[in-house]
Order: sequence, then C-alpha cells, then structure tokens
Amino acid sequence: QLTAADALATHAREELGISAMTTARPVQAAVTSAITFSIGAALPLLVAAIFGESLRVLMVGVTSLLFLVALGLVGARAGGAPVWKAAARVTFWGALAMLVTAAIGKAFGAVV
Repeated sequence: QLTAADALATHAREELGISAMTTARPVQAAVTSAITFSIGAALPLLVAAIFGESLRVLMVGVTSLLFLVALGLVGARAGGAPVWKAAARVTFWGALAMLVTAAIGKAFGAVV
C-alpha cells in the first residue's frame, strides 16, 4: 500500500529516516560557516587593533588561546561532549597550528 505511489521515497522515509526535513541544506551550512569564521577572525583582529606594536603579537597569541578554550567549551557543550577534554583538544591543536605557522614564517623570513 505504501509503495504504490513511490516505492523509493517510501523506502527512504520509512526505512532510512530520510525526509524533506532531514535533507542537507548546503546554502545554510555555507552561510553559517561564513558567519562563524568571520566572528572567529574578528576577535584576534580586534585585539591586534587595540594593542600597540610592542605587545601585539604576544596579546594576539594569548587571547587567541583563550578564545580557543572558550570556543572548545561552547562546542563541547552544544555537542554533548566532555567540556574540558574538548576544550583542551581544541586549544592544543590550535596552539600547535599557531606554532607551526610561526615557525614556517620565521623559516621564510616573514615578519610575524
């Protein structure tokens, strides 16, 4: 009875749980990513604008790590993961990425 009109749609809905409400929304995902990346970039840029040249690099690095801790906590809380473990993981990998970037910049003689 259910498969008389559209067997494939019925199978997707009943057996796999796929419906119009659960389909992917690539535009929504792209817009959300653009907004969150912009916010994430704005925080260190704001710190860079506030501090003078002598403290800029240090303060951007320190505040970026603090932002990573905060974002790790928020992400873990939203996803139902252990908050401190997630925050530590996000902070560790973020710090490692900053160190590698700084080392590559120094190797190529870039002013950091």
